[in-house]
Order: sequence, then structure tokens, then C-alpha cells
Amino acid sequence: MWLLLALAGPVLWAVSTHIDKYLVDRYFRDSDTAVLMVFTALTGAVMLPFIAVFVPAALAQSALSIAVMTLSGILYMGAMLFYLRAIQTEEASVIAPLFQGSTIFTLLLGWLLLNELPGWRQILGVALLVAAMISLAIVPGGKTRKVKPHTVALMAAATFVIALSTVLFKYFAVHDDFWSTTFWTFVGEALFGAGILAIPHYRRQFARLLRTNTGALLSVNAANELINLGAGLGVRFASLFAPVAVVSAISSTTTLFVFAFGVALTAFAPKLAHEDLSRANLIRKGVAAIVAAAGVVLAS
Repeated sequence: MWLLLALAGPVLWAVSTHIDKYLVDRYFRDSDTAVLMVFTALTGAVMLPFIAVFVPAALAQSALSIAVMTLSGILYMGAMLFYLRAIQTEEASVIAPLFQGSTIFTLLLGWLLLNELPGWRQILGVALLVAAMISLAIVPGGKTRKVKPHTVALMAAATFVIALSTVLFKYFAVHDDFWSTTFWTFVGEALFGAGILAIPHYRRQFARLLRTNTGALLSVNAANELINLGAGLGVRFASLFAPVAVVSAISSTTTLFVFAFGVALTAFAPKLAHEDLSRANLIRKGVAAIVAAAGVVLAS
């Protein structure tokens, strides 16, 4: 049972990655992805009263915990904004391994801010992650290879912000209760969305998209948020019945599922996703995904 729960995390996160790619390609070709964050913030805001009713303990937190968890939500939205802009420029199977850069930044920030010295096993894991990310950041082009610094820079920013949020939690010794964290993270997301709406340019884009694609955007976004919530719950409950290290190792297979789903969608539903299915590209991405997963296991 715990294995199914642990696998639910990476499978659902992989599905969410492809939904993000679909949303960006389908609705945000001519709009800034910052507007998509408003729809995400709305979905989280709608869930707040339900969490408050069913888990009243979420409201009984210290002021410091509330501040850190709310800041975590704001940072998460900032990271997602960088991520969505990156996924506009590249296939989902390339972006997913780059997300593992958060492990690298978490180790570095833990060393700088928490004096946590990484061991040789973690250093080897980071080296594998760097190797995987470099192989995906370099695109074959005839006899030369062209580096795409824009995509890498966006994902580096996204993963750095995620790592910063993780280290802040530990630095302030905030108790990571799932529903309390979820509630106040959604509050932070709502504040971020309100900040975007305060900018007239984004507000006009949001109003236009809301008029033309209300049902589709709200329903797909809501489904995506529920998928992410289900993934987090699956991993959380799996950790209660199995060693955390084992669950973490299973969670690191998200990249592999993103790659597999991308290939399947391209073959059977090309309108929903497009991946380069050339033999050389499949081998390159497959090897990079496996190396990235191994790196996360070691570094974690």
C-alpha cells in the first residue's frame, strides 16, 4: 500500500508538468505567464475556507510560523513564474530534470546558512545532477552544440527560490504540518496573485482571458492544483509507513514519468504534447533522466 502512495507522488507531479505545458502552449502564447499565476492563486484561495473548517488547527499557529509559511507561498509562486516562462521555451521532458537543481541549491544554502556540511555521497549526487542538467542544456546542432542559457537561467532561478524556501523553514524551525503548511502557503499564493492584479497591464490580460476562456482555465487549473495536492498527500502518508529515504528515492522518479508521458502523448495525442522522438534525442533524455534520478537519491 505504501508503495502505491509513494508512486502516486511522482506520477501525479509528472501529469501536472504536462498540464502546465499544455496550459502555457494553449492559452498563453500571446499573454504573460504571470497571469496564469493569478488563476493558480484563485484556486488556492477557494480552498482556504474548506481547510479552515475541516482542519481548524491550521489557524492555531504561532506568528513566526504563519509568517514563514506565508512567505513560502509567495516564494513558491515566484519560483513557478520562472518555471512557467522556462516551459514556454522547451519540452516538458527537458524542464523536469532541471527542476532537480533545487537539491543542489538546498545543499549549498544548507552549508552557508545552517552549517550543514555535505558528505561525499551527497557531493557525488550533486555531480550527477549537474552532469544531467548540462546534457539537457546542450542541444545537438549538426557538428556543433548550442547551449540554451535562457532556459537554464530561468530554471536556476526557480530552483534557487524553492531551495531558499526549504532552508528558511529549517532555519526558523517551523513544524512542517501538512495542512497548516498548505493553508498558509495558499494565503501567500493569494497575496502574490493580488500583487499581480495590482499591475494594470496584467489585470487587463487577466480580464481578457477570463472573458474568453473562463471555464477551461479555471477547471484545468483547479484540477492541476488538486493533482499537486494529491501528490503531496501520497508522499506524506507513504513516509508514515516506510523510511523517508526510500520514499524520497521513489519521488525522484518524477523525471522518468515526465519523459515517459511525453513520449506517449506525442505518439498517441500529438495535439496535447510534442516531444522530439528521434532516436538520439530519446537516448539523450532517457539517460539524463536516469542520471538525475540517481543524483537526487544520493544527494537526499
